[in-house]
Amino acid sequence: MKNFGGQVTSKALSEWISQGMIEKKATDIQVFDLRAVQHSIADFFVLCSGNSDTHIDSISQTIEKYVFDQARQKPWHKEGYLNKEWVLIDFVDVVAHVFNKEKRAFYDLEKLWADAKISILKDSVEQKIKTNV
Repeated sequence: MKNFGGQVTSKALSEWISQGMIEKKATDIQVFDLRAVQHSIADFFVLCSGNSDTHIDSISQTIEKYVFDQARQKPWHKEGYLNKEWVLIDFVDVVAHVFNKEKRAFYDLEKLWADAKISILKDSVEQKIKTNV
């Protein structure tokens, strides 16, 4: 259903990452659709915040498990598990970012990638808030 020629689509992958975040009650979940952004490094970024080191670790591990269970894909690269301020999980076409609130405010990816189409997720209800095409 969400496969294209036997491959998992980046849209489906971003949805599974989002569901993993929702499952662990991550806050401020946003999906950046970067497909129309010139020179973007991925099709989607999926961002969220955690409330503590333990929460960030739990969210990050759940994302990896959820994607593996759904698509049998492991991350191409991951970093930040040791300091738990900003965990980055790179699935090539989709990159998950799990932040603590201070690092998220400092790096402000929302401003850096402001030309992306950004969707905010609350539970499983998606609200489109910005479209710049």
